[in-house]
Amino acid sequence: MRFAELAEAYTKVEATPKRLEMRSLLAELLGRVSGEELGELLYLSQGLLAPEYEGIELGMADSLARRAVAIATHVPEREVALDVKASGDLGTTAEALLRRPRLPEEGPGPTVSEVYRTLRRIAEASGEGSQELKVNLLVGLLGRVAPVEARYLVRFVLGRLRLGVREMTILDALAARFSDGSKEARARIEAAFNVSSDLARVAEVLSASGVAGLDEIRLTVGRPVRPMLAERSPDLADVLERMEGRAALEYKYDGLRVQAHVPANGPARLFSRRLEDLSGQFPELVEALPRALARRPAIVEGECVSVDPDTDEIRPFQEVSRRRGRKYDLARMQEEVPVSLFLFDLLLDADGPLLDRALPERRTRLEALVRPDPQVRLATQRLVGDVASAQAFFDESIAAGCEGVMAKSLSNESLYRAGARGDWWIKYKREYTTGLADSIDGAVVGAFLGRGRRAGTYGALLMAVYDPGQDRFESFCKVGSGFDDAGLKALPERLRSYEVDHVPPEVSTGLVPDRWMRPGLVLEVRGAELSLSPIHRAAFGRIRPGAGLALRFPRFTGRYREDKGATEATTSKELEEMFATQVKRPTRARETAENP
Repeated sequence: MRFAELAEAYTKVEATPKRLEMRSLLAELLGRVSGEELGELLYLSQGLLAPEYEGIELGMADSLARRAVAIATHVPEREVALDVKASGDLGTTAEALLRRPRLPEEGPGPTVSEVYRTLRRIAEASGEGSQELKVNLLVGLLGRVAPVEARYLVRFVLGRLRLGVREMTILDALAARFSDGSKEARARIEAAFNVSSDLARVAEVLSASGVAGLDEIRLTVGRPVRPMLAERSPDLADVLERMEGRAALEYKYDGLRVQAHVPANGPARLFSRRLEDLSGQFPELVEALPRALARRPAIVEGECVSVDPDTDEIRPFQEVSRRRGRKYDLARMQEEVPVSLFLFDLLLDADGPLLDRALPERRTRLEALVRPDPQVRLATQRLVGDVASAQAFFDESIAAGCEGVMAKSLSNESLYRAGARGDWWIKYKREYTTGLADSIDGAVVGAFLGRGRRAGTYGALLMAVYDPGQDRFESFCKVGSGFDDAGLKALPERLRSYEVDHVPPEVSTGLVPDRWMRPGLVLEVRGAELSLSPIHRAAFGRIRPGAGLALRFPRFTGRYREDKGATEATTSKELEEMFATQVKRPTRARETAENP
């Protein structure tokens, strides 16, 4: 396939706000390629060169891309910079500057595979002279493409493809193209993705062997699975009721969730809940894990928290977050912010994968596997069968410096469901015990320009929760409180890579911000209460026709959830449940007062 065909399809996808139409366009596109090219097309369409966990980045700054466009179009770089300032998009600028007919002697444009391989060469260039090589490779591609192709090529290089295509939509397109369209087939395709975390691999297997071939995609050391997620509850009695009277309660550590892959031989690899490789940021854990496990290979999950070396007390999340993204001064940071990994689950051991085993068996085998030491420990767990015991354990957890408890089902159905959220895991946090102090993790989908003291930066952000069923982000508040001056000043740069010039197709809101943002950055916010709103679209129409949910008096807590992707934000269903609980609570309070 020529890259021009892909660019033409991208233009149609970018132009439609309708998810079903987007799915149809993608399904038709997928039907025109096969084999390795199918995988390359899917990586490019996600703005990737490989699965996320491989961490391959182009490493091309805006200045280098701008220089490449200037060279390819024979336009002075300062003029390119001025045009970008006006258009807000180097891709659009490149398209405008390259609007000229292709000469016959130039030959056909590059194929998708040629573009993909060249971009891989750009990503792999390193060392002395690498920046010049990156520029020259991009100039070479720009010299072979038509204007509309240049738009998407430059956007890809900058990490701003702007298609609004997310995994769920691609999975729908794969199901439409390579299966009978049934719910069962769609579920199997998503399950294969959740285990492999690689859409391209799933697509290649589907293309070659159909849905039946997905059985060959299995849990493998070195390929992280998408983490199992938890529901939430504001009431311990409710937790036990939903778990049929018995549950395993674990301390809910306020740290970084880590999935550790420990091969039979060789170093361990650590992955975040977003599937980023954290190994270089926590070298002491990479070294400690093989010693702490009686047998290998193994895949274990745990929470990485900062621990005071003198008192062994758990430090706040802000401490361990200082280690996040660190590439330099690692030795100093290990001394300043020592960490421990509290393991709570076992996904694979030397006998094979354990995803289809119930929690009690996984926990028993984890306890037999781990030889605890100060750096690798077992998460504290207790089995409870009544509210009094659950409350006592919750109080212990808070006293130990944790943020609450995680309740886990003990039933035969308590399998590890990669990428899924349900009543098998339920979190109960300290904030749930008073009013609506519970925090909400929202994705930024827009920004409002500041005024007065905030002139020159953003004054407020438009926040959204995620609806997995619709694969869209629904607004629930406009937050401007809680930011300090330094944080406000840094907002435009922090959000620059997400900025788009029109409402993203996956965003639903009744507000129009000054700048639209592609959902990506997740912030933690709190507020006084949830109310019904005709403007915001969270859970729209599900409580009252023509109204969604809005957070009153929202405030940024100061915590950027860089450990979460946009689709891991609080869901609209969770927001709806929080509203229902909030409505019921005053009634309970009155009943208690009337019948002490």
